[in-house]
Amino acid sequence: MLPFSFNPHCQHATQQPTFAPSHTRDGITRMVVFGPLEFISGLFGWIYFFAWSLSFYPQSLLNFRRKSTSGTTVDFPLINCLGFFAYFVANLAFYYSPLIRSQYASRHKGLTPTVQFNDITFAAHGLLLSLITTSQYFFPSAWGFRPSVGNRPSRFVLGIFFGCIVGVIAVLFVVLGSPERDRLAPARGAWVWLDAIYAISYVKLVVTLVKYTPQVVVNYRNRSTVGWSILQILLDFAGGILSIAQQGVDSYLQGDWSGITGNPVKFALGNVSMIYDVIFMTQHYILYPDAEGKTEEEDALLNDEERRVD
Repeated sequence: MLPFSFNPHCQHATQQPTFAPSHTRDGITRMVVFGPLEFISGLFGWIYFFAWSLSFYPQSLLNFRRKSTSGTTVDFPLINCLGFFAYFVANLAFYYSPLIRSQYASRHKGLTPTVQFNDITFAAHGLLLSLITTSQYFFPSAWGFRPSVGNRPSRFVLGIFFGCIVGVIAVLFVVLGSPERDRLAPARGAWVWLDAIYAISYVKLVVTLVKYTPQVVVNYRNRSTVGWSILQILLDFAGGILSIAQQGVDSYLQGDWSGITGNPVKFALGNVSMIYDVIFMTQHYILYPDAEGKTEEEDALLNDEERRVD
């Protein structure tokens, strides 16, 4: 038996919390009649769930096979750690917190977040794999890797990293100062804990908007994509297409396109990621298909310097 029920009012394995009707969590089993489009929606959801889940593995496996992180930068996995941590925390709140769910329903005409348990596991899985990949850059000797010039995070990514943290902390202070923060049905426009969860969830959007940029620049400077796994990009691209396709199918079934217009985070995530994916595919298959780039030369220079120091 498949581990999900087909329901035209829910999203499966969403990349961000989806703001549309979903199953109630009252323990009641409901029989749902579904047709071809409902089946397609569920199928799309599972396929992009697995595509995105598998996309975390190729880079760390490629690094391990090459015994090197040359040609890549720690910026991507490092900022991914922040993004998936924020996504994990937001999903936990939307799924388990009665207060957050009540405040959401009050603000969204009685609707409840459609965060499912597999959204939480997806975020936890992404965080774990991002931490493992990041450790390959910060602790290369523990992995038996050669030194690489990309092991230090850039000031750009560090600025984004700490800027997001400061932004969330600022929102938390505003919420703490609001007398409406703990009310299940707060006054319109009042700052509540739901807004703090929104701020945390939007960290994921900010991360997605910037996390690929340093690697695009590295590939351009090296005139090569050696070291950067194209398989993770192909899996991410396939997942993005199916994610947006599922949103379109579900919105059509509901007769309500707020599934897209009311959830700009997920829609933007799918589109922005695919734009970067196209850039990477262009670099890999068209601009630098056979280029070895500067990475091996730089590694050789680093090894020579180490021998002189020894």
